[in-house]
Amino acid sequence: MNENVWQHRKPLSRLAKAIETGVLRVGFIGGSITDGRPRHNWPEGVAAWLKETYPDVRLYVENAAIGATGSELAVFRAERDLIDRECDIVFVDYAVNDSEEPSERRMRTREGLLRKLLKDGQRDVVLVHTFRQDFFAEMNAGQLPESIADFEKLADHYHIGSVSMGLYALEEVKRGRMRWEEWLPDGLHPTERGSLSYSQSVIAFLEREMARVQNEKGHADDYSLPEPFNPQHWGEAYPLSFSEIVTEGPWIIRRWLHYIWIDQVLETAAVGARLSFAFEGRGVALGFDFGRTSSEIRYRVDGGEWQVSKRERPEWCGNDGWYRIYTAVEDLPSGNHHFEMEVIHGDGLSCTGTNCRLGLVGIVR
Repeated sequence: MNENVWQHRKPLSRLAKAIETGVLRVGFIGGSITDGRPRHNWPEGVAAWLKETYPDVRLYVENAAIGATGSELAVFRAERDLIDRECDIVFVDYAVNDSEEPSERRMRTREGLLRKLLKDGQRDVVLVHTFRQDFFAEMNAGQLPESIADFEKLADHYHIGSVSMGLYALEEVKRGRMRWEEWLPDGLHPTERGSLSYSQSVIAFLEREMARVQNEKGHADDYSLPEPFNPQHWGEAYPLSFSEIVTEGPWIIRRWLHYIWIDQVLETAAVGARLSFAFEGRGVALGFDFGRTSSEIRYRVDGGEWQVSKRERPEWCGNDGWYRIYTAVEDLPSGNHHFEMEVIHGDGLSCTGTNCRLGLVGIVR
């Protein structure tokens, strides 16, 4: 097997320590390839191997992956879905879902996520790189697709191990172990057989790491967070409380029973309804329970020109249920600002409703 599949940079000291204590919490975050809801994606095989290998350990799995989302949203979810749940190790999968973002943008959001996960020194982090059809030519030539190469720069900087699950599966195809259609019939989402291949690549990584950690002294208690790779990282981003938002019109704050990743939404279906808030930072990212029946918005900062959102609704998009983030503004001068937003109809954008269901107001500092 191609040794470039595995990059071992630092012993998984926190994982080993958790296993010794008898309680292990494993976290996953990424897109649809890692999402736990299909019940056959690669985290299932990894969890099964951990339980089989360490039968006396009480194992908790915190799969926080959401299909059709990237690291831009994950930055704001890290505390709620991984850190506050005391994960001892977190696997991060955004090579595919971030690949269409500009390099500078994804480097900021990815580094923000990694810094949040690493800041308190309480968990190990492993990057896992999946595959999409666009990666084939470069990977087949022994090169790294740009999205993966960017991630590996951060892995080197923060001494994070990584697994190229996509390369492992591609090698299996080349060796005749698996047919392409058994792996990726749509060029992106693995079948059960493809997910098994991905999990096997991670299991091989963990086997090596657990052997290694027995022979090397990890310095988990001496950890210090390196200086930022990119000074514009989103590591200090945070969600703004709905209590700090001023509303005009029929807005309601609801406990959101329809989507497990959102606790509450600030909701209206009234065209012309407005909200505003003051914030200290340099950007605003809004997270919606989004779909074909969702409204569009217009917004402005500090009394400037109004901007209008124009969000596409792909064929697979339903009426709602897509936790979609929209970065309204970034790269403002750091300081105090004022944001205003108004609900509008998305005329001509396959929009069939005016539901505005705001699950997150994220501030970038």
